[in-house]
Amino acid sequence: METKPYTKPDEIEKQSFAIITDLLAGRSFPAGEDEIVKRVIHTTADFEYAENLIFSPGAVNRAKEALAAGATVVTDTGMALAGISKPTLERLGGQAVCFMADPEVAAEAKARGVTRAVVSMERAAGLPGELIFAIGNAPTALLRLRELIREGALSPALVIGVPVGFVNVVEAKELFLREETPYIIARGRKGGSNVAAAIVNALLYQLVKREGF
Repeated sequence: METKPYTKPDEIEKQSFAIITDLLAGRSFPAGEDEIVKRVIHTTADFEYAENLIFSPGAVNRAKEALAAGATVVTDTGMALAGISKPTLERLGGQAVCFMADPEVAAEAKARGVTRAVVSMERAAGLPGELIFAIGNAPTALLRLRELIREGALSPALVIGVPVGFVNVVEAKELFLREETPYIIARGRKGGSNVAAAIVNALLYQLVKREGF
């Protein structure tokens, strides 16, 4: 594919997606999932996500319905929170939150001998309205979410389960694949806060056209 000296951000991104499409060599994905897979590849330059991202039936449509209704996106890291397009989310009446840096969460986690991610998920379960969880770092967040759902304390519109690492990461993801809650999971050890944010943004951009794109 011929390259051009693009300098504007929107032109660079469009060219990047054109290159990704070309390198996928005709590989296609269902509508809605296609945009997510390609944005994750755009974020990571890792084409293994074309195989690793697993979508539960109807997950994309359910998530878009929730976002269009002003859902709250809960992250397990400040990095994921920072990476989500808040202006786009706010145009839909939604917000993004992260409780990991909350001093009360840290104090409770220390007192109970659990991770801050566990307490953060419990705190988020009390939020009103539709909830989407974007987990890019802590498998304990994913495991606690599963428990809260099974306890009937929580019914998320979507769980994005893409924690990265080595301890309990694969196991937490595989457990969630057995659940009925809508999910987007990155199988294996790969993932990260940037991937979680990219998935949220890919959903948002399907609903709201950005200026210049």
